Amino acid sequence: MSGLLLDGRTAVIHGGGGAIGGAVARVFAREGAWVFIVGRTQAKLDVVARDIAAAGGVVETARVDVLDQPAVEKHAAEVAAACGGIDIALNAVSVPHDQGTLLADLTLEEFMRPIDGFLRALFVTTKAVARHMGGERGGVVLTLSEPGSKLAVGGILGHSVSAAGKEAFARVLAAELAPRNIRVVGIRPHAVVDAPAAGSYTRELFGQIAAAAGESVQDMLDGGGMAQGTLLKRLPTLSEVAETAAFLASDRAGAMTGTIANLSAGALVD
Repeated sequence: MSGLLLDGRTAVIHGGGGAIGGAVARVFAREGAWVFIVGRTQAKLDVVARDIAAAGGVVETARVDVLDQPAVEKHAAEVAAACGGIDIALNAVSVPHDQGTLLADLTLEEFMRPIDGFLRALFVTTKAVARHMGGERGGVVLTLSEPGSKLAVGGILGHSVSAAGKEAFARVLAAELAPRNIRVVGIRPHAVVDAPAAGSYTRELFGQIAAAAGESVQDMLDGGGMAQGTLLKRLPTLSEVAETAAFLASDRAGAMTGTIANLSAGALVD
């Protein structure tokens, strides 16, 4: 009997070329999953795919715009036809947005950008994969949100509303899909300390906040102001997020659904 957490599972990761999506894809493949990584930038997907292949994993890439619903549905159907279904799905797509601007200076477009972008992408990808999950085979849908879903901090209106929306989406979806033997579990990491070095858009995203505090982005994340706001006085790593995702997607977390895994390092206490 294999000791791999995800042996023989099929996993689709949208945003699989990004910092978090790529980290999760590498761990899923290490744990035995057949990983399909999807994104808009082939070069980023290729970097992740080369790492997985070099480690002996099984991976395929697809260049698909997550907001192109027919293309996303076509890709999911092709994966399901090749593998007999889809076992695990994660949307790790990032949407550039504003953080640091107060209501008085925030435009409607800036406010709506993360709400529309994140939730539209989550809806499109989840609808595409969920129809190929369930029954005896079961399935797991993982979502990503942020502590902004609950934090009361000025300057993150659009971000907070989108994060809360993603968690509400996961909660309601868990109730809807449970009768089909599909679990839905959210993952709520704080800002990931090593994500900027892995090419994450958070380097630009946190620039305004860091500048206002007189810090560089990396200093703010690595022991600086944002880290000091947590109980552990540090922020989560890509490895911690990816390893948690693998556990949640596995049978070892088989009784978990409709909940959020809090990886905020104590910025939020449940």
